Amino acid sequence: MYVPIYVNKSANQKGLRTVLAGDIGGTKSNLAIFEFHGEQFRVLKEVRLKTNDYDDAQGMLSSFLADEKVDLVSLGVAGPVTDGRVDITNQSWGMSSKDISSAFDGVPVFLINDLEATSYGLALLEPEDVLTIYESRKPVHGNIALIAPGTGLGESGLYFDGTSYHPFASEGGHCGFAPRTQQDSELFFYLRAKLGHVSWERVISGKGIELIFDFLSTIKKREVPALLRESISGENKAKAITSQAAFYAICRETVETFLRYLAIEASNLVLKFKATSGIFIGGGIIPKILTTIDFDIFLENFRDCGRMRSLLEDVPVKIILNERTALLGAAYYGASQSL
Repeated sequence: MYVPIYVNKSANQKGLRTVLAGDIGGTKSNLAIFEFHGEQFRVLKEVRLKTNDYDDAQGMLSSFLADEKVDLVSLGVAGPVTDGRVDITNQSWGMSSKDISSAFDGVPVFLINDLEATSYGLALLEPEDVLTIYESRKPVHGNIALIAPGTGLGESGLYFDGTSYHPFASEGGHCGFAPRTQQDSELFFYLRAKLGHVSWERVISGKGIELIFDFLSTIKKREVPALLRESISGENKAKAITSQAAFYAICRETVETFLRYLAIEASNLVLKFKATSGIFIGGGIIPKILTTIDFDIFLENFRDCGRMRSLLEDVPVKIILNERTALLGAAYYGASQSL
């Protein structure tokens, strides 16, 4: 177990269980059927889907399951889950555990936030699934923080009880963006005029990369060569921008700005949760741009926090490389529930 996550021991002593697990996001969704026996598991069936190809969760799950039966359904969902209900933040869907359960003959259904699912997924990772960019010279047992830029910005925490960790959800990515420099302030006012409330998610996400690029080109008048303009005109503009960082100054500045904001908000999260055991960086963006990251600059921005610098200098910083972590966590959470 990579991170010792607290689970209901009596649930783990149950016999064979099949779990339909899902990582439901605003852009893509991963589904799989897991077979658990205690803490041992195997994947029976798995698929990646485009969320927008379906009208609701029931339709997506039905198309995947066909006539197969499972013991329970456990879904990590990109949004705040309250009393078994959630509206996906960057998608038009609403979901209810009761509605899904009714559609599948009363099978128990669990909904948790996708970053909470990612936190549970840390239990099932292998050492090669994580890239350590800084390991503390004097490890301190304590809480863990998790931040994950993707379609949106997810944040969660893991409370340490002295023996194991207890994941909990957060909507901290929607807290207000705080400028530090003159250019940050210019970006803030540019975004406020466009969007109203400016959260950290507006600058630390795929859409955030696009917005930073647009600000640099329209307000700061950075050069956008014709060939670059053509290459970023497709559906996934953020991916096109990050892939061109080695060739165009505006793309490089966009990525560097995005990474500085990520480092600052990661630092904020560590301080809020007193996450002395480390911060994990997840999501789909960072593993794809590793070669563009200057980790020394990233760590300097992460630690640039005045009187708390000494605390941050001892906090481990790790990147989750396994893109299935939320899916694994949703399955692990479901399998650990008493039925």
